[in-house]
Amino acid sequence: MSLLPSRFIYVCLHFLVLYFQLQESQQSSADFRFYIENHTRNPDDLSRKQVRIYQLYSRTTGKHVQILGKKVNANGDDGGKYALLVVETETFGSHIRIKGKESEHYICMNEKGKIVGRPDGRKQECVFVEEFLENNYTALVSAKYKGWYLGFNRKGRPKKGSRTTQRQQEVHFMKRQPKGRLDPLEEFRFTTVTKRTRRARRLKPNSKRN
Repeated sequence: MSLLPSRFIYVCLHFLVLYFQLQESQQSSADFRFYIENHTRNPDDLSRKQVRIYQLYSRTTGKHVQILGKKVNANGDDGGKYALLVVETETFGSHIRIKGKESEHYICMNEKGKIVGRPDGRKQECVFVEEFLENNYTALVSAKYKGWYLGFNRKGRPKKGSRTTQRQQEVHFMKRQPKGRLDPLEEFRFTTVTKRTRRARRLKPNSKRN
């Protein structure tokens, strides 16, 4: 008879331990979700950023996006100083900010869908999301105004975001390195090592001595 109370107490303690473990796991998962949502919506200055410099080739004009200050167009020449873009990528997702290296203005989209250049790019209006298309082009949709894309007409003038869709060629861009500058990936060239190449390497020092 004395074994029944002890077993009962043991079972109760076991269930209490399981209960507290379950509560702790739910709390940690909730805190993690809150952390992700908070940093995704409001990325702070302490978040790591990747900075790249390249050009955006416009499919409609055959030229490059350039930031002249408050004005932005797609009539920049290959290698032009206003066509060099400093692209800042946030830690979470493919959210980017595009700044002109020469003008130091960011590409932004206001509430009317108009593309403008601004010196301060910290607002959500200056954040775009990269969408990689099947035709090797990239589309840039506003992070604040859903479905509104960065686009330019055939004359290189910006299109209103409300009049754009992903299928339009006006919103298709291709990343390019500046004229005369190689892609960093192309600088690494690999050579297959065979018996013939090894023999050639051994003969090179001897041929220079002779």
